[in-house]
Amino acid sequence: MHPALRLVRAGNLGVSFVGTVVGGLVARGLGVSVPVTLWLFLALAGASTALVTAGGNVLNDLLDLEGDRVNHPDRPLVTGEISVASARGLTVGLFVAGVVVAVPVALAEPLVAAILGAAIVLLLAYEFRFKAVGFLGNLVVAFLTGMVFLYGAAAAGDAVVLLPFAAMAFLATLSREVIKDMEDVAGDVGRSTFPKTYGMAAAAGLARGAVVGGVVLSFVPLAWFVTLVSGVGIIYVVLVGAADVVFGVSVWHLPDRLHYEQTMSKVAMTIALFAFLAVAFR
Repeated sequence: MHPALRLVRAGNLGVSFVGTVVGGLVARGLGVSVPVTLWLFLALAGASTALVTAGGNVLNDLLDLEGDRVNHPDRPLVTGEISVASARGLTVGLFVAGVVVAVPVALAEPLVAAILGAAIVLLLAYEFRFKAVGFLGNLVVAFLTGMVFLYGAAAAGDAVVLLPFAAMAFLATLSREVIKDMEDVAGDVGRSTFPKTYGMAAAAGLARGAVVGGVVLSFVPLAWFVTLVSGVGIIYVVLVGAADVVFGVSVWHLPDRLHYEQTMSKVAMTIALFAFLAVAFR
Protein backbone atom coordinates (compact mmCIF):
# COMPACT_ATOMS: atom_id res chain seq x y z
CA MET A 1 0.00 0.00 0.00
CA HIS A 2 1.21 3.50 -0.81
CA PRO A 3 2.71 5.25 2.26
CA ALA A 4 0.14 8.07 2.07
CA LEU A 5 -2.71 5.56 2.19
CA ARG A 6 -1.11 3.86 5.18
CA LEU A 7 -0.66 7.23 6.85
CA VAL A 8 -4.35 8.14 6.58
CA ARG A 9 -5.32 4.50 7.33
CA ALA A 10 -7.39 4.05 4.21
CA GLY A 11 -9.26 1.02 5.55
CA ASN A 12 -10.67 3.03 8.45
CA LEU A 13 -11.81 5.76 6.07
CA GLY A 14 -14.03 3.33 4.21
CA VAL A 15 -15.68 2.36 7.47
CA SER A 16 -16.23 6.03 8.34
CA PHE A 17 -17.81 6.70 4.95
CA VAL A 18 -20.05 3.63 5.07
CA GLY A 19 -21.06 4.31 8.68
CA THR A 20 -22.24 7.79 7.74
CA VAL A 21 -24.24 6.50 4.77
CA VAL A 22 -25.76 3.67 6.83
CA GLY A 23 -26.78 6.19 9.49
CA GLY A 24 -28.66 8.20 6.89
CA LEU A 25 -30.34 5.17 5.35
CA VAL A 26 -31.46 3.84 8.73
CA ALA A 27 -32.87 7.25 9.65
CA ARG A 28 -34.97 7.38 6.48
CA GLY A 29 -36.01 3.70 6.62
CA LEU A 30 -36.61 3.31 2.88
CA GLY A 31 -33.76 0.96 2.06
CA VAL A 32 -31.92 2.17 -1.02
CA SER A 33 -35.10 3.68 -2.51
CA VAL A 34 -34.29 7.19 -1.34
CA PRO A 35 -34.34 10.39 -3.40
CA VAL A 36 -31.30 11.20 -5.53
CA THR A 37 -30.80 14.39 -3.52
CA LEU A 38 -30.48 12.35 -0.32
CA TRP A 39 -27.95 10.03 -1.94
CA LEU A 40 -25.91 13.12 -2.84
CA PHE A 41 -26.18 14.48 0.70
CA LEU A 42 -25.13 11.15 2.18
CA ALA A 43 -22.20 10.87 -0.23
CA LEU A 44 -21.01 14.37 0.69
CA ALA A 45 -21.50 13.71 4.42
CA GLY A 46 -19.64 10.41 4.09
CA ALA A 47 -16.79 12.09 2.24
CA SER A 48 -16.66 14.76 4.93
CA THR A 49 -16.44 12.12 7.66
CA ALA A 50 -13.70 10.25 5.80
CA LEU A 51 -11.64 13.41 5.16
CA VAL A 52 -11.84 14.61 8.77
CA THR A 53 -11.04 11.09 10.00
CA ALA A 54 -8.03 11.01 7.68
CA GLY A 55 -6.85 14.35 9.01
CA GLY A 56 -7.18 13.06 12.55
CA ASN A 57 -5.23 9.92 11.71
CA VAL A 58 -2.33 11.90 10.25
CA LEU A 59 -2.34 14.27 13.22
CA ASN A 60 -2.33 11.25 15.52
CA ASP A 61 0.81 9.88 13.87
CA LEU A 62 2.49 13.28 14.03
CA LEU A 63 1.90 13.56 17.76
CA ASP A 64 2.63 9.88 18.49
CA LEU A 65 5.88 9.72 16.54
CA GLU A 66 8.09 8.75 19.48
CA GLY A 67 5.71 6.12 20.83
CA ASP A 68 5.25 4.65 17.35
CA ARG A 69 8.98 3.99 17.13
CA VAL A 70 8.27 1.23 19.66
CA ASN A 71 4.65 0.26 19.04
CA HIS A 72 4.37 0.75 15.27
CA PRO A 73 7.86 0.92 13.70
CA ASP A 74 6.46 0.35 10.20
CA ARG A 75 4.40 3.54 10.03
CA PRO A 76 5.39 6.00 7.26
CA LEU A 77 6.54 8.84 9.55
CA VAL A 78 8.73 6.48 11.55
CA THR A 79 10.30 4.93 8.45
CA GLY A 80 10.78 8.32 6.82
CA GLU A 81 8.67 7.46 3.76
CA ILE A 82 6.71 10.66 4.40
CA SER A 83 8.27 13.75 5.96
CA VAL A 84 6.88 15.48 9.03
CA ALA A 85 6.44 18.71 7.05
CA SER A 86 4.40 16.94 4.36
CA ALA A 87 2.25 15.28 7.00
CA ARG A 88 1.51 18.63 8.63
CA GLY A 89 0.38 20.12 5.34
CA LEU A 90 -1.73 17.06 4.60
CA THR A 91 -3.45 17.33 7.99
CA VAL A 92 -4.57 20.92 7.37
CA GLY A 93 -5.69 20.14 3.83
CA LEU A 94 -7.77 17.16 4.91
CA PHE A 95 -9.57 19.08 7.65
CA VAL A 96 -10.35 21.97 5.31
CA ALA A 97 -11.60 19.62 2.60
CA GLY A 98 -13.77 17.80 5.13
CA VAL A 99 -15.53 21.05 6.02
CA VAL A 100 -15.87 22.31 2.44
CA VAL A 101 -17.58 19.19 1.05
CA ALA A 102 -20.14 19.30 3.87
CA VAL A 103 -21.27 22.88 3.17
CA PRO A 104 -24.16 21.98 0.78
CA VAL A 105 -25.51 19.47 3.31
CA ALA A 106 -25.13 21.85 6.25
CA LEU A 107 -27.03 24.58 4.41
CA ALA A 108 -30.01 22.24 4.06
CA GLU A 109 -29.65 20.53 7.46
CA PRO A 110 -28.06 22.89 10.04
CA LEU A 111 -27.60 20.08 12.58
CA VAL A 112 -24.94 18.68 10.24
CA ALA A 113 -22.83 21.80 10.78
CA ALA A 114 -23.25 21.54 14.55
CA ILE A 115 -22.22 17.87 14.66
CA LEU A 116 -19.27 18.44 12.32
CA GLY A 117 -18.03 21.40 14.34
CA ALA A 118 -18.35 19.49 17.60
CA ALA A 119 -16.57 16.48 16.11
CA ILE A 120 -13.60 18.54 14.90
CA VAL A 121 -13.29 20.31 18.26
CA LEU A 122 -13.42 16.99 20.12
CA LEU A 123 -10.93 15.38 17.76
CA LEU A 124 -8.42 18.21 18.21
CA ALA A 125 -9.02 18.25 21.96
CA TYR A 126 -8.35 14.52 22.05
CA GLU A 127 -5.09 14.76 20.13
CA PHE A 128 -3.69 17.74 22.04
CA ARG A 129 -5.08 17.07 25.51
CA PHE A 130 -7.34 14.12 26.27
CA LYS A 131 -5.24 11.40 24.64
CA ALA A 132 -2.66 11.80 27.37
CA VAL A 133 -5.13 11.38 30.23
CA GLY A 134 -6.18 7.83 29.50
CA PHE A 135 -9.80 6.88 30.03
CA LEU A 136 -11.16 10.32 29.17
CA GLY A 137 -9.42 10.02 25.82
CA ASN A 138 -11.02 6.61 25.27
CA LEU A 139 -14.42 8.15 25.96
CA VAL A 140 -13.81 10.92 23.41
CA VAL A 141 -12.84 8.46 20.67
CA ALA A 142 -15.88 6.30 21.44
CA PHE A 143 -18.12 9.36 21.38
CA LEU A 144 -16.71 10.43 18.01
CA THR A 145 -17.46 6.98 16.59
CA GLY A 146 -21.07 7.20 17.73
CA MET A 147 -21.32 10.65 16.16
CA VAL A 148 -20.57 9.15 12.73
CA PHE A 149 -24.01 7.52 12.68
CA LEU A 150 -25.70 10.64 14.05
CA TYR A 151 -23.97 12.71 11.37
CA GLY A 152 -25.39 10.57 8.58
CA ALA A 153 -28.81 10.60 10.20
CA ALA A 154 -28.68 14.39 10.50
CA ALA A 155 -27.89 14.61 6.78
CA ALA A 156 -31.08 12.59 6.22
CA GLY A 157 -33.06 14.92 8.47
CA ASP A 158 -33.60 12.78 11.58
CA ALA A 159 -30.75 12.15 14.01
CA VAL A 160 -32.87 11.08 17.00
CA VAL A 161 -33.75 7.64 15.62
CA LEU A 162 -30.05 6.73 15.47
CA LEU A 163 -29.43 7.25 19.18
CA PRO A 164 -29.50 3.52 20.13
CA PHE A 165 -27.14 2.67 17.27
CA ALA A 166 -24.81 5.52 18.22
CA ALA A 167 -24.82 4.24 21.81
CA MET A 168 -23.93 0.72 20.65
CA ALA A 169 -21.08 2.11 18.53
CA PHE A 170 -19.90 4.13 21.53
CA LEU A 171 -19.67 1.08 23.80
CA ALA A 172 -18.09 -1.16 21.16
CA THR A 173 -15.44 1.46 20.42
CA LEU A 174 -14.78 2.05 24.09
CA SER A 175 -14.02 -1.64 24.54
CA ARG A 176 -11.69 -1.68 21.53
CA GLU A 177 -9.89 1.49 22.61
CA VAL A 178 -9.16 0.01 26.03
CA ILE A 179 -7.88 -3.19 24.41
CA LYS A 180 -5.64 -1.10 22.12
CA ASP A 181 -4.20 0.68 25.17
CA MET A 182 -3.58 -2.68 26.78
CA GLU A 183 -1.71 -3.84 23.68
CA ASP A 184 0.39 -0.64 23.54
CA VAL A 185 1.07 -0.33 27.28
CA ALA A 186 4.81 -1.08 26.94
CA GLY A 187 5.49 1.62 24.37
CA ASP A 188 3.12 4.41 25.40
CA VAL A 189 5.08 7.59 26.04
CA GLY A 190 3.64 10.39 28.19
CA ARG A 191 0.19 8.82 28.43
CA SER A 192 -1.63 7.82 31.60
CA THR A 193 -3.81 5.17 29.98
CA PHE A 194 -6.35 3.12 31.90
CA PRO A 195 -4.25 -0.08 31.91
CA LYS A 196 -1.12 1.84 32.97
CA THR A 197 -2.98 3.57 35.81
CA TYR A 198 -5.26 0.81 37.09
CA GLY A 199 -3.67 -2.37 35.76
CA MET A 200 -4.44 -4.89 33.08
CA ALA A 201 -7.07 -6.77 35.06
CA ALA A 202 -9.14 -3.63 35.66
CA ALA A 203 -8.80 -2.67 31.99
CA ALA A 204 -10.03 -6.11 30.97
CA GLY A 205 -13.03 -5.69 33.26
CA LEU A 206 -13.83 -2.31 31.71
CA ALA A 207 -13.63 -3.71 28.17
CA ARG A 208 -15.91 -6.59 29.11
CA GLY A 209 -18.40 -4.25 30.80
CA ALA A 210 -18.62 -2.08 27.69
CA VAL A 211 -19.30 -5.15 25.54
CA VAL A 212 -22.06 -6.30 27.91
CA GLY A 213 -23.68 -2.87 27.67
CA GLY A 214 -23.52 -2.96 23.89
CA VAL A 215 -25.08 -6.42 23.76
CA VAL A 216 -27.97 -5.26 25.96
CA LEU A 217 -28.57 -2.23 23.75
CA SER A 218 -28.58 -4.39 20.63
CA PHE A 219 -32.09 -5.53 21.58
CA VAL A 220 -33.49 -1.98 21.64
CA PRO A 221 -34.20 -1.79 17.87
CA LEU A 222 -36.53 -4.79 18.24
CA ALA A 223 -38.77 -2.62 20.39
CA TRP A 224 -38.26 0.62 18.47
CA PHE A 225 -37.86 -0.21 14.79
CA VAL A 226 -38.55 -3.82 13.83
CA THR A 227 -40.30 -6.95 15.07
CA LEU A 228 -39.25 -10.56 15.07
CA VAL A 229 -42.16 -11.53 12.82
CA SER A 230 -40.82 -9.41 9.95
CA GLY A 231 -38.13 -10.37 7.47
CA VAL A 232 -36.06 -7.37 8.47
CA GLY A 233 -36.41 -8.33 12.12
CA ILE A 234 -35.16 -11.85 11.46
CA ILE A 235 -32.19 -10.58 9.44
CA TYR A 236 -31.35 -8.05 12.15
CA VAL A 237 -31.50 -10.67 14.91
CA VAL A 238 -29.26 -13.07 12.98
CA LEU A 239 -26.67 -10.41 12.17
CA VAL A 240 -26.66 -8.64 15.50
CA GLY A 241 -26.61 -12.01 17.27
CA ALA A 242 -23.49 -12.95 15.30
CA ALA A 243 -21.94 -9.58 16.15
CA ASP A 244 -22.74 -10.05 19.84
CA VAL A 245 -21.06 -13.46 19.83
CA VAL A 246 -17.92 -12.10 18.19
CA PHE A 247 -17.88 -9.18 20.62
CA GLY A 248 -17.92 -11.78 23.38
CA VAL A 249 -14.94 -13.50 21.77
CA SER A 250 -13.17 -10.13 21.58
CA VAL A 251 -12.99 -9.91 25.37
CA TRP A 252 -12.95 -13.60 26.29
CA HIS A 253 -9.17 -14.02 26.62
CA LEU A 254 -8.37 -10.63 28.17
CA PRO A 255 -5.84 -9.62 29.35
CA ASP A 256 -4.09 -12.14 27.06
CA ARG A 257 -4.04 -12.45 23.24
CA LEU A 258 -4.53 -8.71 22.88
CA HIS A 259 -3.88 -8.37 19.16
CA TYR A 260 -6.28 -11.23 18.44
CA GLU A 261 -8.93 -9.70 20.72
CA GLN A 262 -8.61 -6.31 19.04
CA THR A 263 -8.98 -7.96 15.62
CA MET A 264 -12.12 -9.77 16.77
CA SER A 265 -13.53 -6.46 17.97
CA LYS A 266 -13.08 -5.00 14.48
CA VAL A 267 -14.76 -8.05 12.93
CA ALA A 268 -17.69 -7.71 15.33
CA MET A 269 -18.09 -4.01 14.49
CA THR A 270 -18.19 -4.85 10.78
CA ILE A 271 -20.93 -7.44 11.30
CA ALA A 272 -22.86 -4.97 13.46
CA LEU A 273 -22.70 -2.42 10.64
CA PHE A 274 -24.54 -4.87 8.37
CA ALA A 275 -27.09 -5.45 11.13
CA PHE A 276 -27.68 -1.69 11.32
CA LEU A 277 -28.07 -1.54 7.54
CA ALA A 278 -30.79 -4.19 7.68
CA VAL A 279 -32.93 -1.80 9.74
CA ALA A 280 -32.86 0.66 6.82
CA PHE A 281 -35.21 -1.73 4.98
CA ARG A 282 -37.86 -1.79 7.72
